[in-house]
Amino acid sequence: MAKDRPPAPTESRNEPAAGSPRSEIDAFLSQVRALGPAVKAGPRGRLIFALDATMSRQPLWDTACKLQADMFAETAAIGGLDVQLVYYRGLAECRASQWVSDARRLGGLMEKIDCRGGHSQIGKVLAHAKREHGKQKVQALVFVGDAMEEPIDDLCAAAGTLGLMGVKAFMFQEGRDAIAEQAYREIARLSHGAYCRFDAGAAHELAELLRAVAAYAAGGMAALADLKAKRNAGAVRLLEQLR
Repeated sequence: MAKDRPPAPTESRNEPAAGSPRSEIDAFLSQVRALGPAVKAGPRGRLIFALDATMSRQPLWDTACKLQADMFAETAAIGGLDVQLVYYRGLAECRASQWVSDARRLGGLMEKIDCRGGHSQIGKVLAHAKREHGKQKVQALVFVGDAMEEPIDDLCAAAGTLGLMGVKAFMFQEGRDAIAEQAYREIARLSHGAYCRFDAGAAHELAELLRAVAAYAAGGMAALADLKAKRNAGAVRLLEQLR
């Protein structure tokens, strides 16, 4: 996977109802809390932000373009965050950007990309994360998608390798495709990361997830706790559940 400029180939406090999007997000954040610190205080975190850019994903891509700035905003006071965009589309196109350290640059890259028909290429994303970690430590891989059309055993083997290397995969599923859910859950489990599902079009849910993982990548659980003072009322209630 090559690296070019721009990208080139390669609630209230009541318990939420079980199975609801809110309860699933709360469960995900509880998993993040249990992971412990990702980095020591000071160093910049590194996060791979991977998205499915096949044709059905255009609405989510547009949403992600608007939300990606939140990741940088949440980590600015922690020590910062470097993010690499990875996406796939078409029949065999899978690309990675350079590492960027501000929202404007990442947003500019994303705005130049349009979604195209094709099949999932999650295996390439996992392989790329392994290569990048071999060059310099990557604290987290975030993947956002809605489908899986690859041999699951191959994905599990790749995820297990990431887990042994210390690269946690945070798998975010839009919708309720059962095949995708099984694969995403296994990738998260084997990499010692976390899985969460969010409803189609629920930008606020995805925003919470992205901010949480960005904070984890930059500063671990201590950074997540510090976010409480910055949150709006709804988000504060969410973070209170992490005690």
